[in-house]
Amino acid sequence: MKVMVIGRGGREHAIVRQFARSASIERVYAAPGNDGMRLESELVPIDEMDFAALAEFAKEHQIDCTFVGPEQPLTAGIVDFFEGQGLRVFGPSKAAAQIEGSKTFAKELMAKYDIPTAAYKTFSEIAPAIEFIRQMGAPIVIKADGLAAGKGVVVAKTEEDAIAAVHDMLEDQKFGESGSTVVIEEFLDGEEFSFMSFVYNGAIYPMEISQDHKRAFDGDRGPNTGGMGAYSPVPQISAETVEATFNTIVKPAVEAMAAEGAPFNGILYAGVILTAQGPKVIEFNARFGDPETQVVLPRMKSDFGDFMNALLEGEKYELEWQEQAVLGVVIAAEGYPDKPVKGKVLPNLASLSGVDIFHSGTKATSEGFAANGGRVLFISSEGDSVKEAQEKVYAQVNALSWSGFMYRTDIGWRALG
Repeated sequence: MKVMVIGRGGREHAIVRQFARSASIERVYAAPGNDGMRLESELVPIDEMDFAALAEFAKEHQIDCTFVGPEQPLTAGIVDFFEGQGLRVFGPSKAAAQIEGSKTFAKELMAKYDIPTAAYKTFSEIAPAIEFIRQMGAPIVIKADGLAAGKGVVVAKTEEDAIAAVHDMLEDQKFGESGSTVVIEEFLDGEEFSFMSFVYNGAIYPMEISQDHKRAFDGDRGPNTGGMGAYSPVPQISAETVEATFNTIVKPAVEAMAAEGAPFNGILYAGVILTAQGPKVIEFNARFGDPETQVVLPRMKSDFGDFMNALLEGEKYELEWQEQAVLGVVIAAEGYPDKPVKGKVLPNLASLSGVDIFHSGTKATSEGFAANGGRVLFISSEGDSVKEAQEKVYAQVNALSWSGFMYRTDIGWRALG
């Protein structure tokens, strides 16, 4: 088979690599991809949002399946466009992608179908939002309603911080149109984990769970980012909790979307928190998480191309996963997430051994790879335990000089504490 992966980040590099390692796959194209993907795919210089050009390329090159990585083309309707052209594509329709594109839509869906989540209210004006914050007290969570690249969430420890976040979004339009409406919800305390599933025509194939580290600095301090590292499995989350999450959250969400006339096909990502009352939804996404993909997909033993073909053909498939743990660290440009400094050249990556490297925001230069975005690389390692994987990856990362870059030194700490 020939496949095309749409996107340019670390998540898409992981998808590309998984396809490239599959015996069933003849060729992988990445559109537009990034320079770090060149060894495993043929780069196609077409923007993710140029649906017509992407569809034309898929026709000309007889692509058997297009896999859409990022949320922006999904929420803009790329799947509907491709299907309208008679092309085989994996991802949710524009209507189904609302589960990520609008937090209000997701919250109303959960309320209607009794899917456990935090209590909330939605606001588009400052005064009633502040009044609600005063009523609820802190800590409290402020979320931009629309897409904000994982950065549109403020966990406010004080009422003043919460009110400042409301002003940032509604008045100063920090996230543009995405923040013209805010969702304010109760703060939930507990262990977080990411539960991703392949979904197609009602069939649900859960993946191994993972845990992402959202905060910029060690000890889960600092601003929320798109994710600073991840690991899988998550030993502190029991098999019973995973099963309960599937039965009370994942399956009901898929059934709810079908009942609403917007059946969900693609990757359903449930960000979950284990509270004293059981697992509850923090957020839904309509695609793979980044960086969770980089630790979950490498644990797949099955041929990814064979599985995707079976899924799209409606054939049953036994997905197999390896026991070994995978843990990885994001290398970000200095100043991330607010003001990342681009252009700094990375140290010699060829000196690293026993690790996987996924490129997120890099550009090839005459001096080597340089930073071309906020999150630059994801470096991971396998181990018989989370601790072993952690020790192996940090032994390699810490051996290099990262002037002009930043990374957390404690990824996986919750599993080891």
